[in-house]
Amino acid sequence: MAGFTNIIGHQQIIEHLQNAISSNKVSHAYIFNGPDQSGKMLLANSFAMALQCEHHGTEACMECHSCKQALSGSQPDIIYLHHEKPATISVEDIRSQVNNDIAIKPYASPYKIYIINEAEKMTQQAQNALLKTIEEPPAYAVIMLLTTNADNFLPTILSRCITLHLKAVPDDDIRNFLIDKYQIPDYKADVCTAFAQGNVGKAIQLASSEDFNEIKNSALQLLKRVRDMELFELMDAVREISNYKLEINDYFDIMMIWYRDVLLYKATSDVNSLIFKDEVYDIKRQASKSSYEGIECIIKALDKAKRRLNANVNFELVMELLLTTIKEN
Repeated sequence: MAGFTNIIGHQQIIEHLQNAISSNKVSHAYIFNGPDQSGKMLLANSFAMALQCEHHGTEACMECHSCKQALSGSQPDIIYLHHEKPATISVEDIRSQVNNDIAIKPYASPYKIYIINEAEKMTQQAQNALLKTIEEPPAYAVIMLLTTNADNFLPTILSRCITLHLKAVPDDDIRNFLIDKYQIPDYKADVCTAFAQGNVGKAIQLASSEDFNEIKNSALQLLKRVRDMELFELMDAVREISNYKLEINDYFDIMMIWYRDVLLYKATSDVNSLIFKDEVYDIKRQASKSSYEGIECIIKALDKAKRRLNANVNFELVMELLLTTIKEN
């Protein structure tokens, strides 16, 4: 359900938007800039609902006709831009859905709100077309651009919008939210929180993903026995990892967190600081067999493997080199 009170973190942005409503200083154009699943759409929806709410407060009431319409996706004055081509938002998309529509006054609300998701996909021509509208908008118009990369916008668009940068949400807030809302055990909440790196949407996805558990179990089983593997077994392991090619960054992150836990335990003997607390027996064993230099070498090798895959180096070759480095250290 959309509403500022249901959003985890982003308190400064929420205060900014609520102050704009209460002081009647709502801008005609906003950019919500942040990673995928960081809460951009939730913030934009909550802001749009509050602006159109018939009780005229700084929070959507969820009860009035406008709020009920918004919740069902049928509020006629909250408009979501759709684009035919997945990779681009064309000049025609902007002209037909924004420029040619914006002159028509709102049906029943104080504002006419346009929400453009994945706005970084606008072509330069599309941005120029939108710029004309942003420069001379009707008084009732509010345009919200949701993007993972505001640097893609023309400087002229950036200068005419209020840009709100979504910051990472504190780990404790995400962890408590996952435990309260999804009733997952502490250790699983710790793992999901560590992976999410301040991104609530990603934390939720991981908490409710069976695939993630499968990848985690596969990676940890491999790390526990890789030192004792024969060469032919390493080749089998490479083939098994190739099943997770699409999620290989998650696979690498699991490995990275495992070795950070090993390093941390070796340095401090503190179990409470570990992410994989439920694997403490194997982490202790690994820490006793590994040198500081060896663990550092593995962490660097993981980072290098990630970079090589991003540069399209052969998958099997990269994994073979990585597993050989792990085995030798």
